[in-house]
Amino acid sequence: MENDLNPDLEALRITAMDCRKCDLCRHRTHVVFGEGYPFADIMFIGEGPGYHEDMKGRPFVGKAGQLLDKILTVCGFSRNDNAYIANIVKCRPPDNRDPLPVEREACLPYLYKQIEYINPKIIILLGSVALKGIVDPDAKITSLRGSWTEWKGRHLMPVYHPAALLRKQSLKREAWEDFKKVVQKYRELVNPDHYSAHV
Repeated sequence: MENDLNPDLEALRITAMDCRKCDLCRHRTHVVFGEGYPFADIMFIGEGPGYHEDMKGRPFVGKAGQLLDKILTVCGFSRNDNAYIANIVKCRPPDNRDPLPVEREACLPYLYKQIEYINPKIIILLGSVALKGIVDPDAKITSLRGSWTEWKGRHLMPVYHPAALLRKQSLKREAWEDFKKVVQKYRELVNPDHYSAHV
């Protein structure tokens, strides 16, 4: 995407492309750095690349990513115009397992720098792994999803991962209620005229 509009972010991307800080580098096809508007006021953080993301070098491009894009569109967000998408780790864990603590610790400094350089007002954590990696290793997505908290001066909310919505259709109603809150917060903090036909 247009990372060249944000030179700090582009320099970080170049550094990350050659990272060898943990064993995940040995199995990857591509480093999946992140994608979207490089000065986005809203940032979405998932757990890590899966098979399709690893093959293409882009976050959220498989079935879960297609669902995420639909949700973003309904909410009036897009990767190109006003949102940025990243992950806890930038290389695919073998067999799509959760990242190990040592892998998270090696990769999180990149994510924290991304957050610093993009400087979003709102951060949405997609799923349990993102919640545990950013907020608290013992946090439960089922109890914290849909609730706002302040994190390093930013408004943060965990929501269900799109893959969980694909596995369990009954979660979609709760997820939609959470994303309505996201749109409302975006209007409150960023753009009172932000358009969504559904919220």
